[in-house]
Amino acid sequence: MEEVKALGIDVGSTTVKLTAVDAQGKLIWHHLEGADPRVEDQVDHFFNLMREHGFDGKELPMVATGYGRNLVEQAEKKVTEITCHATGVYNQLGHGGTLVDIGGQDSKVIIIGENSQVVDFAMNDKCAAGTGRFLENTAGRLRVPLDRMGVEALSAAEEVAISSTCTVFAESEIISMIAHGVEVNPILKGLHRSLILRIVAMIRSVGLVPPLMLSGGVVKNPAIREMITQELGEQVTMPEYPQLMGAYGAALIALKNSNRA
Repeated sequence: MEEVKALGIDVGSTTVKLTAVDAQGKLIWHHLEGADPRVEDQVDHFFNLMREHGFDGKELPMVATGYGRNLVEQAEKKVTEITCHATGVYNQLGHGGTLVDIGGQDSKVIIIGENSQVVDFAMNDKCAAGTGRFLENTAGRLRVPLDRMGVEALSAAEEVAISSTCTVFAESEIISMIAHGVEVNPILKGLHRSLILRIVAMIRSVGLVPPLMLSGGVVKNPAIREMITQELGEQVTMPEYPQLMGAYGAALIALKNSNRA
């Protein structure tokens, strides 16, 4: 393995991601797992994993981001998700534009300018509608695996509109549909459309600056990608590891700070 020079950790609401970069900022190692409420213990567990791969994370500069960033005592600096996602995506794709990051608990639209600078942004962190939780809450109710929801939605010839913009009310609406014999896949397609319309409204609130880029675990869902393209008439671009961009950006910031020292 190339020599690791810096680390970035993204403590999200549903997953925690750790990335390692070399002297040139290349992503050379990563680990992702579900979020543990005991963040300090989970970070120690991550360090143990790094030692198994031949390097000591405690000796390396590290920046933390995400909801739980302030709980990462080992980090030398804490940086917002907005800045870290912009940094990670810009370095991975080599250009700015409009980044849509859809996570488990929030969604963000970030306008990225030259040198990864954040020009403008909009964020939804007060309501689950427009986030991965909107889909996750319904997956169990419809008995469809989360990683199959997008494929099943796209297979539907018809689409059932979900009128409720609140996750709780949308779930009640879906329960009523099922009771009236509505097929699952058209419901899934309508559910995805409802989420995408919330995202598109956020994009339009800041103004779309092409190209359109996606990050976050939710964007691995093919229906999300296809419906955003349908609604905006703009093809989407994704980094190789969309779920790691916050952690990757944090590692790049840690590397830059260490080079200044």
